[in-house]
Amino acid sequence: MFFKNYLVGRKTKYLWNNFISPLFNVNVGIGQGLALSSILSPLYLLPVFHFFENCLKILKIPVSIISFVDNDLFISQNKSILHSNTNLFCCYNIILSLLTKCSLVVEHGKTDIFYFSRSYGSFNSLPLNLSPLGGPVLPPKDTWKYLGFIFDHKLNFRNYIDFYANKVISTIKCMKLLGNLSRGINLLQKRRLYRCCTLPIVLYSFPLWYYNKAPTHYHLNILWKMQ
Repeated sequence: MFFKNYLVGRKTKYLWNNFISPLFNVNVGIGQGLALSSILSPLYLLPVFHFFENCLKILKIPVSIISFVDNDLFISQNKSILHSNTNLFCCYNIILSLLTKCSLVVEHGKTDIFYFSRSYGSFNSLPLNLSPLGGPVLPPKDTWKYLGFIFDHKLNFRNYIDFYANKVISTIKCMKLLGNLSRGINLLQKRRLYRCCTLPIVLYSFPLWYYNKAPTHYHLNILWKMQ
């Protein structure tokens, strides 16, 4: 009875400045911003990916998967980029078919590919062509951001350090605007601002990202490969 009342007969309205829309029926999906979205979405998707992993074992495709709510990674480790791209293409074809049968929509535009390499010197990567499946041609990215971390091909984390160091410096400069013109900010306030606003960025890449999407729209956000 609880889930029936939670998922059926829902209505929503939209507010834009002073304009309020009439009520619309929302009978599909969990609903954006609802507290149980992050719980019900994985429960709904779990059988899909269980079947998907079984398909990979049967077809002997050496690709592993990591899932975070509606954000999934396909990981292919191989010395040949072409071979890895072939494995990733097959995985994308399988998961696209499974999600479509479950009335889920894959957002092709949010799919990315990234390569790691142990080779020294320049690294020549190949794009992943998903156009036969209705997707885009994915050019490899120079950096890859996932759950607050910024990766590069060699895993030296220089881009990550530069990004959050600049973010911390910008945050500290903005703190000056909070004080008055004559006295500024006292030491106690500076300490509180540092602990609440600056330190979390340095240690945890704060603010944390909140994933809360309806299960009717699903995207494979990252495709990547280790060499």
